Amino acid sequence: FSGSGLARTPTGTSLSGGFGAPAKQLTTFATEDIKVLLLENVNKTGRDALERQGYQLEFLKASLSEDELCERIRQEEMDMSGSSSVIKHMQHRIYNLCRDFHVIGIRSKTKLNARVLREAKNLIAIGCFCIGTNQVDLKYAAQHGIAVFNSPFSNSRSVAELIIAEIVVLARQLGDRSMEMHQGTWNKVSNGCWEVRGKTLGIIGYGHIGSQLSVMAEMMGMSVIYYDVVNLMAMGSAKQVPTLDVLLSEADFVTCHVPELPETMNMIGAQQFEKMKKGSYLINASRGSVIDIPALIEASRAGKLAGAALDVYPAEPAGNGPFFNNELNKWGNDLRGLKNIILTPHIGGSTEEAQSAIGVEVSDALVRYVNEGVTIGAVNMPEVALRSLTMEEPNNVRVIFIHQNVPGVLRRVNEILSDHNVEKQMTDSRGDVAYLMADINNVSGRNLQELYDSLEILSCEYQRSI
Repeated sequence: FSGSGLARTPTGTSLSGGFGAPAKQLTTFATEDIKVLLLENVNKTGRDALERQGYQLEFLKASLSEDELCERIRQEEMDMSGSSSVIKHMQHRIYNLCRDFHVIGIRSKTKLNARVLREAKNLIAIGCFCIGTNQVDLKYAAQHGIAVFNSPFSNSRSVAELIIAEIVVLARQLGDRSMEMHQGTWNKVSNGCWEVRGKTLGIIGYGHIGSQLSVMAEMMGMSVIYYDVVNLMAMGSAKQVPTLDVLLSEADFVTCHVPELPETMNMIGAQQFEKMKKGSYLINASRGSVIDIPALIEASRAGKLAGAALDVYPAEPAGNGPFFNNELNKWGNDLRGLKNIILTPHIGGSTEEAQSAIGVEVSDALVRYVNEGVTIGAVNMPEVALRSLTMEEPNNVRVIFIHQNVPGVLRRVNEILSDHNVEKQMTDSRGDVAYLMADINNVSGRNLQELYDSLEILSCEYQRSI
């Protein structure tokens, strides 16, 4: 069970461990009472892992809009006066099936902003089955005791392989030649087509994807330079350059692998295109806000760029269909009309291998958090973990207390726990949010309710002070 000074998240007692043969785990509560909503066709590996816990699982292949999400998770009764029978039926179905989820799993399209999270009265965790978490209001989630997990590494190889493929396709103008052949035109040319061997690849952002890409590019005979805001050890013969301008001026191919931050907004714009080599290529599979698309269009038309490959865009459709048009992005038609331009629908991590690994990684993190309170891997909470409880410790209870990081809270919590033996305890903070985990023993059913009530009172006191 738990109290929380920032939220109202009911979790539970815990869990696994022991020496020799593993002891039977204590569970947090009736796991069949935990309700999970998975959107955007989360991989079967993730669904299976959650179902094995006995959770109630609602699965949808599509993403949901902000209004649809609020309907799915709202707990209040709907006012259906004046509705047609069909609308009433749909509203009843939405309300009855999806009104009080404890866990929501999404990928990159669904937006969980403050308005949506405010409706989620029972929500304790969000699983982002992807790398990015910018689609979630992380600050609001943390302040309301909702832990957010993602998969920062599992699709790195898939993205790196896509970039390698696009380098070759751009260098040989394969996209244009293929389109011409589909239209019945035979156009055998070599002008402006190149081998990639001996060319220089400039990587902006030398993280998990950038470093893997570096190794793969060198295996193809390319020279690699990279720019990052921190000093990082080079893989192979790659060299770090001191500024972005240096990279742009030396690279034949420039590829972006940076997060969406205020500092990376339109980091490649008109001025940066001017600094690039004439006839160079630009690739972006990071975030759509990184490239100034109108400036890219102008650079391509002016001959500064010989080609470009884009997998991400400032605005992306919520579902598959004929939606990538000027209504979505006003420059859509101009972008599609460029020569030697590869446009893909945010598929960098869309391989069977990557999605399977992501499903396992994120679902495992969610299970550890829901069942044990372990926050390892959370992007918006302190990372806290303790050895799990087992059936050999039947009167032990795990206390989880999420609170505002202000003086005096730990003293008050320890006063509440002082009538019991605290076997182990850990606390950590991250910004304004602090997370306490303690295992106490000799707790009866009556003690359990008293402890819960006392922590809830303390929770409300500090919630009002935010």
